[in-house]
Amino acid sequence: MLRELYIENLAIIEKASVSFGDKLNVFTGETGAGKSILIGGINAVLGARVNKDIVRAGADKAVVTALFDGIPDSVRNILEESGYSCDDELLLQREIFRDGKSTARINGKTATAALLKSAAEELISIHGQHDNLLLMSSDRQRDILDAYGQTGELLEEYRAVFREFSALSRQIKKLSDTDSLQREKAEILRQRIKEIDSFKFSEGEEARVTEQLNKLRNFEAIQSGLYGALYAISGDDDSDGAYIRLKNARENISALTDALPSLSSTVERLNDLLIELEDIREEISDRLPSRGSDSEATLEYYEDRMSTILRLKRKYAMELDELLEQTEQWRQELYNIDNSDDVIGKLSEQRREKGEQVKKLASRLTDMRSKAAEKLSKRAAEELEFLDMPDIRLVFDIKRDKVTMNGMDSVEMLISVNKGEELKPISKIASGGELSRIMLAIKNVLADSDNIQTMIFDEVDTGISGHAAQKVGIKLHQTAQCRQILCVTHLAQIAAMADTHLLIKKSTDNDRTFTGITALDFEGRKKEIARIISGDENSGISLENAEELLSRRDSL
Repeated sequence: MLRELYIENLAIIEKASVSFGDKLNVFTGETGAGKSILIGGINAVLGARVNKDIVRAGADKAVVTALFDGIPDSVRNILEESGYSCDDELLLQREIFRDGKSTARINGKTATAALLKSAAEELISIHGQHDNLLLMSSDRQRDILDAYGQTGELLEEYRAVFREFSALSRQIKKLSDTDSLQREKAEILRQRIKEIDSFKFSEGEEARVTEQLNKLRNFEAIQSGLYGALYAISGDDDSDGAYIRLKNARENISALTDALPSLSSTVERLNDLLIELEDIREEISDRLPSRGSDSEATLEYYEDRMSTILRLKRKYAMELDELLEQTEQWRQELYNIDNSDDVIGKLSEQRREKGEQVKKLASRLTDMRSKAAEKLSKRAAEELEFLDMPDIRLVFDIKRDKVTMNGMDSVEMLISVNKGEELKPISKIASGGELSRIMLAIKNVLADSDNIQTMIFDEVDTGISGHAAQKVGIKLHQTAQCRQILCVTHLAQIAAMADTHLLIKKSTDNDRTFTGITALDFEGRKKEIARIISGDENSGISLENAEELLSRRDSL
């Protein structure tokens, strides 16, 4: 559950800290006081996209921090898979900077907004005012059935197969294109492959050519240096080299070991030096270059080879090894073009098999949605009967449509709100108040099928009043007995049902606007509910009405 929320420099909220209760938390306040900003802050810390304009004027950044407890296993698993530890408490933070950038943290460790959003989907369900309009969308109605019917695993399996089917279809279409452009492309590929193959390059060729060129171009210097080293070690007929001198030194010292036994170790060290020097001499001898009669031709060969490599690198804008790899891809592409009939035949058979899988999985989706529709319609109608819509009939009309990423079902919610009226699309006949109650009913039913502990309703009271508003308030109060609810409202009937009542109030000081959030006691609630009723928190009649509403709540 959401336990605490801290906001700093968010729009007109300079600093605000809010603690939430386990049950029904209601926000009230004058229009423009900052209720929507508060919901925006919660959305921000849950990973939603944010605008830099939300940062308070004069501040460098806005900060929103949310503390949750009672973390469900689904959230723990999401976080642990990404390398984040989570005990019984979870601290989420979002910083939004003046330049539009933002950072996110989970338990103090930097994270992505996408990870925040992924975890948030298992923590909180948010119903905003625009969701009522989304309810009229066929896609949204199908999503509701999928959520209630828990088709997620099957839907992912279907989409994976559908993507494979679509990829095969695109490949077949591409190969079926036998016009002049395809033939021209084949000729270009043939010329490229012929050119690259003619040089018989192999992987690592450029490095080997470079090494040979270095040897040939520096023959004199290499030869002179190595012969000079051999002369220093071996000497010649006129003078002794280091090897003979060391050997003489060993013999002279060896003759003294009887008189000075301690020199034995020196003799051993000289022996080691002579052995090492002999190895060095042999290694240098092996590396001595020999220039044959064709050395100039050899140099010319490697220079031509390198010139070709450089030309091809410039022409194709890639390294030689990359070009060789690309040539194999061109070879496969040319094969596909030249043998398109055979290839298309094999791909078509694969597509047919995938198509059969798509149909079977789509049919299973349809079956699951149909069963979910029947149960959801019944459950939602029961909820709506309590919400002052006793005569409503609600049906999800599922029809076969073209195959898409979401299956082959076209879903339309049909309703009849009065006895004797025929079922019609919800998008054509539902009023604002009816949409609000239908969405609340569906949200309640969906909540029973998931483990989300916190629900947020941003002005769920749109378009309702009177007895219907009282019923909505009672329904929220009842739902809050088993999960935490945060609700923004303008209706006294709903505000009176709160377990925790939070007042959002705007004030000005030194030409600046500030918003404060205060938890109200009983007397504070009476005044605020009286203000909602009549606009005057000190009106005697309004205070009496407010107290009556509060007493009704206590009697539930």
